Amino acid sequence: MKFITFLTSLLIAFLPKLQAEDFSEPVKPNILIIYADDLGYGDVQCYNPVRGKIPTPHIDKLASQGMRFTDAHSSSGVCSPSRYTILTGRYHWRTRLQSGIVGLWGAPLIAPGRLTIGGLAKQHGYRTACIGKWHLGWNWQIPKGRRKYFGGRKKDLIATDEHRVAWQEAFSKPVAGGPIARGFDKYFGTDVPNWPPFCFIEQDRTIGIPSEFLPARLFRNHQASVQGPALKDWKFEPILPTLGDRVAQFIEREAKKPEPFFVYMPLTSPHTPLSVNEEWKGKSGISLYADFVMETDAVVGRVLDALEKSGEADKTLVIFTSDNGCAPYIGVSAMEKKGHYASGPLRGYKSDVWEGGHRVPFIVRWPGKVKPETKCSQLVHQADLMATFAAILGTKLPDNLAEDSFSLLPLLRGEDKPVRKHAVSCSMRGVPGLRKGEWKLILGPGSGGWTRGSADQPVQLYNLAEDLGEKQNLAAEQPERVAQMKNLMEKIITNGRSTPGAPQKNDVRVRRYAQKTPAAKKPKESPK
Repeated sequence: MKFITFLTSLLIAFLPKLQAEDFSEPVKPNILIIYADDLGYGDVQCYNPVRGKIPTPHIDKLASQGMRFTDAHSSSGVCSPSRYTILTGRYHWRTRLQSGIVGLWGAPLIAPGRLTIGGLAKQHGYRTACIGKWHLGWNWQIPKGRRKYFGGRKKDLIATDEHRVAWQEAFSKPVAGGPIARGFDKYFGTDVPNWPPFCFIEQDRTIGIPSEFLPARLFRNHQASVQGPALKDWKFEPILPTLGDRVAQFIEREAKKPEPFFVYMPLTSPHTPLSVNEEWKGKSGISLYADFVMETDAVVGRVLDALEKSGEADKTLVIFTSDNGCAPYIGVSAMEKKGHYASGPLRGYKSDVWEGGHRVPFIVRWPGKVKPETKCSQLVHQADLMATFAAILGTKLPDNLAEDSFSLLPLLRGEDKPVRKHAVSCSMRGVPGLRKGEWKLILGPGSGGWTRGSADQPVQLYNLAEDLGEKQNLAAEQPERVAQMKNLMEKIITNGRSTPGAPQKNDVRVRRYAQKTPAAKKPKESPK
């Protein structure tokens, strides 16, 4: 009896302290963002159960453990713009990048004073890491007069002593403007795996000094696309598993420390090079690309398993998404003949302003906070991560940051009300698509990318609630709605923001509407 009385007293004594810890301190979960590259909406089995034939068990399991968003969007149908937006909470077209991507040896797109989600986490005591593909520019130490030594489109180049001297000068120096200058304590990865330099980069230095041009044989079958300096015997196959191992090691190491960790893992797959390891070749029975999706899923599983073994899974907010849709040039027609539709029910693919270009898988798992096996159909955008993390950390962002970011926290709590009334996603050529509720206005002809069709329609208006496949253009029937949405787009541009707050300046004069240009030539598909 005395023991029971003592135990009861002990519990009562500790109860106030436990309550204070639960409710008075801000929530600081670990944060893991897994950002796939060119993974289509329909490439994930749980998003495309009928017309999706690629097994993705690990991503599907993650979705079953959290919330699956069905109307989530990247900022663009191509790579660099979407990466800018997910990291900054700001539309990419407010910068110099009005169309296309950051080019070979391009300068940093994120301005030095611009806060990223990594920088925000760092301000709040997180240990931060970016492990994977950057593709947002660096300050490469390459004088203009020596650019001729760093490759190009010609594939049969032979390295000379002059080349090696130029490479030694460039790659023996630190390269500024990358991830560790934009909010991350650690960086490891390849800038663009199918572009030079063909080597890994750690922190602000290449690992090794390239000494050869990449062999011409590695440009076949959707491998490398631009010639340039490479390490001797460089291979593409180890890239993806190495990234998975590095993230797992970071988690295992940081789990032992008292500070929370933040990991941004921009994968290099299933983007080209389609460097599938032998273990996965032929596994899908569909195509090499489908095999690569399966290998990508396995790496996601590897990272999530490491998180589980570290004991930190229940304390970690995990987000999985993709930068844009599936690339049409990897053989989508051949896959469709075998029953797999990479864009699911959507029109278009990577590069396009149609939904297949930028509507992407978006999964959030947060144990104890987000109810498992839930689905959210509200409109969300990858720009929203900055405001979401700020809300979780209990901090208010100033007006000159995250100008296009809305907090997803109400949705994660289970509320089924819009957090944003509108969103903008663009094509490769900068054609903007404005969403307002169920309506979508495209301010240009056709796809704005590689997919042909509807080029004779200068303005497009679709009701996505009734016409998700964007087949019936209603612009001529609803001129008032078109005018209203054009005015809204103009307001979003001129205000320098789409969120409430003081007007801000765009970095450049924003292109109002895309000029009518000939439809882009559709890339050739992979050999049968």
